[in-house]
Formats: sequence, structure tokens, C-alpha cells
Amino acid sequence: MSRLLGERKKRIADLQRDTGLARNTLAGLYRDDVARIDRHTIDLLCGYFQCPVGDLIEWIPDAVPDPAVQKAP
Repeated sequence: MSRLLGERKKRIADLQRDTGLARNTLAGLYRDDVARIDRHTIDLLCGYFQCPVGDLIEWIPDAVPDPAVQKAP
């Protein structure tokens, strides 16, 4: 989200005013410091930025254990 705000020369305060979302919610998204995102929030942000969900969030998998490495019994 920070990239989208920067590209549009917008601030969190602008986004808060225009969407009605809580500043704490937006600040957490900006800092990439949230555990979950409400679907309503995603809908509002996609509408505001006129972008698909993939422009807002990216899935980065956790380290996946190598199946070739077996655990000790």
C-alpha cells in the first residue's frame, strides 16, 4: 500500500478521509504490520486505488521444510 500511496502522492490522512477507514488500520497496512485484513477494507482500498487485490497484497510463503530431510524418531 505504501507504494500505491507514493505513486499517487497521497498521505495516510488523505486515504483515511476518502475511505473512512481507521487511521490505525491504514498505518498498520502502510507499515506491513497487520495479521489480517478485513474483506471490506480490501474492497475499499481496491476501489480507491482502482487496482486488483494483487496490487495491494502479496503472498510470501513461509520457509517450507524440505521433504527429503527426515525428522529423527
